[in-house]
Amino acid sequence: MGVQKRGSGKGQQAPTADGRLESAPLVGLPHDVLAAEREPDSPAVDLALSGTVFFDIVLTGLAAPPAAGTEVGAEGMGSCPGGVANPAVAASRLGLRTAVATAFGEDVYGDFAWETLSTQERVDLSASRRIPDWHSPFTVSLAYRGDRSMVTHEHPSPTPHADMARALPQARAALVSLGVDQGMPQWALDQAAEGARIFADVGWDDSETWSGSVLEQLRHCDVFMPNAIEAMAYTRTGSPASALSALAECVPVAVVTDGPRGALAVDRCTGEHAEVEGLVLEAIDTTGAGDVFGAAFIVGTLANWPLEQRLRFANLSAALSLRHTGGSLSAPGWADIASWWGQIAAGQSATERKLARDYAFLADLVPLSWLPTEQRRASATIGLR
Repeated sequence: MGVQKRGSGKGQQAPTADGRLESAPLVGLPHDVLAAEREPDSPAVDLALSGTVFFDIVLTGLAAPPAAGTEVGAEGMGSCPGGVANPAVAASRLGLRTAVATAFGEDVYGDFAWETLSTQERVDLSASRRIPDWHSPFTVSLAYRGDRSMVTHEHPSPTPHADMARALPQARAALVSLGVDQGMPQWALDQAAEGARIFADVGWDDSETWSGSVLEQLRHCDVFMPNAIEAMAYTRTGSPASALSALAECVPVAVVTDGPRGALAVDRCTGEHAEVEGLVLEAIDTTGAGDVFGAAFIVGTLANWPLEQRLRFANLSAALSLRHTGGSLSAPGWADIASWWGQIAAGQSATERKLARDYAFLADLVPLSWLPTEQRRASATIGLR
């Protein structure tokens, strides 16, 4: 089917439907990147999130998008939790203690998402709730030529996420998604009042009005991480660099991601400015890549890494996620990163030597003999055990 199967933990590769090789799950053993930062009175949780978890079905390898009245084939398929599960899983796999407040239906999709997040991915769901007689939100994603289109069906949760989020444990950081029709959520303000740093991203504005009310919310935030299109639209500027300059006036740390072209950022707290080129790897599915970038940038920020290192680590994490199907379960773990670094460090080409210089900081983060685990990637059916 061209999808990820349960791995043996040996890093072998499985053939896809068209004969290409897709790497088997590595992920890796837990690695506490904040071990040196932890004190007896530190928050028990590193990152708090609240939002909708979708049951995602992702179809990859389409020859063409479907037109009205037609049927097209997909080479690959994967099922996984999506939505807020994407950054939650990405952060957890990179070593953050992560807690999510969300609703799960009491259906098969909800069972799968709850078990995957709580058991496999070690995400704290103590503030989440199972909702009877309510079906889980559902999304179908079609991956085509380096991008994806989505169809979603959902009903609002009978218990609002904002109510559940009040039960989130105190965290070092909170991740919120800014929107036109909502202010900064109260749960995030409460977290900030107790010392949490607020990281924010933003979703696509369907109205394309790009209201200034979104930027007004940045006064509550420590870090803002839009993509280039969003950043230019909200700031009414014509380039990612100009958008970054405008955003840097609104928030202490501004980051603008630009897909394969890379990312640029300003950190007013440290006086750093950094711009890094993109890291282009073979892509199977782009779903959730922005969420993985954001989670990895949060990891580096909480660990007090230099700005350029944070950007490169986030770029690498997002690029590695493209090699797998789905949003959440495509996120790399430390064994994935160690495997890539081992190949680059041993490489002899000019490109590999340059990457080895650019990513030399990984030598102090990941041992080349990192032990993998058998954590699942997205698989074609949720019935496989």
